[in-house]
Amino acid sequence: MSGSVNKVILVGNLGQDPEIRAMQNGDKVANLSVATSESWKDKTTGERKDKTEWHKVVIFNNGLVKLCESYLKKGDKIYLEGALQTRKYEQNGVEKYTTEVVLKAYNGEIRMLSSKEQSQHDIDKSNGYQPQDDLSDSTPF
Repeated sequence: MSGSVNKVILVGNLGQDPEIRAMQNGDKVANLSVATSESWKDKTTGERKDKTEWHKVVIFNNGLVKLCESYLKKGDKIYLEGALQTRKYEQNGVEKYTTEVVLKAYNGEIRMLSSKEQSQHDIDKSNGYQPQDDLSDSTPF
């Protein structure tokens, strides 16, 4: 079917540290659990209501898996783009289905949205890499 789009954009918080696994071919895959929340005021009671939705995210993009492994942790706020995929599996002889947001090797995006202080703390712990804050127009030579 031409002219169709399968794109998911989420902004939410990690419910746990990323789970990194090695596949049989040696590539790594990351599994994330991302929470998105909404709130509203109940018209009849005036009470504030909250609802949290949990999303399963699977990442096959090696660069993004490395980002997850090095910098993301439980509670971090992230932005991600991927596609919905439903797959069938068997558990105890019963066929089951699960729907996941998938970031493949050739598409998908993740951005860290957590506060700079929180992200900097994680960067310092991981490997010492520090992104430049101020990229001025002056050339250093």
